[in-house]
Amino acid sequence: MHRSFTLEYWIDDGWYVGRLKEIPGIFSQGESIYELEENIKDAYMLMMQSETPINYTGVMTKEVEVEV
Repeated sequence: MHRSFTLEYWIDDGWYVGRLKEIPGIFSQGESIYELEENIKDAYMLMMQSETPINYTGVMTKEVEVEV
């Protein structure tokens, strides 16, 4: 399955820096636009694969369906 996202990017001190607008917290950087694209994909995949539990009292989980 493929999903499309909007990469919002800018140049900061010679680096391409960007974020996925639809996914809060997914930021990356690269020396070129190509490297930024690869790094932002890696950041997204790492976030999707992360199963780090949240250790707060009262945190609950619920499965929801999203049409893609």
